[in-house]
Amino acid sequence: MKKLKALPGVPRWAAVAAHAVPLVVLPSGLWRVALTFGAPVARVDDPTLGLAVYQLGLTVLAELLAFLTLGLVREWGEVFPRRLPFLGGRPVGARGATFAALAGAFGLAALTCWFVYVVYAGIGPASPDNLTVSPFQQTLLYACYLPLLAWAPLLTAVAIAYHRRRRLTPTRP
Repeated sequence: MKKLKALPGVPRWAAVAAHAVPLVVLPSGLWRVALTFGAPVARVDDPTLGLAVYQLGLTVLAELLAFLTLGLVREWGEVFPRRLPFLGGRPVGARGATFAALAGAFGLAALTCWFVYVVYAGIGPASPDNLTVSPFQQTLLYACYLPLLAWAPLLTAVAIAYHRRRRLTPTRP
């Protein structure tokens, strides 16, 4: 079994969960990139430059936020990397990092609940019925977006493990 990069004392399940987060976010990002570059993955009535910038920006932002989960199991989640101006080498506050992670998980859970409701009710422009024209497109949309349902629970579990670990062990210099 491959060794995951994580600090000593991090439970294996937490390291696996943290490394899974960027992977569960990736399919939706790839779907948006494909849509932006004209692949027939959904119906776009009025493709504009603003829409393309939004879709690519959302993809980059989502992946960057997903990669932050790795900080909860790696050294840069305990001590800021030296290359960061003003913060480099200083310890990361365990309470602040835990609060930020749990607030993010709560926000993700709220968004997930809203979008599940939108899909279930079939309302609004984000409804798969409004985005897709064929059963293949709808299946592809679900296949790419369903993994996102795991993001909030995985982040919550890793944040709780981080909090427990940091509460029991002092910060390294």
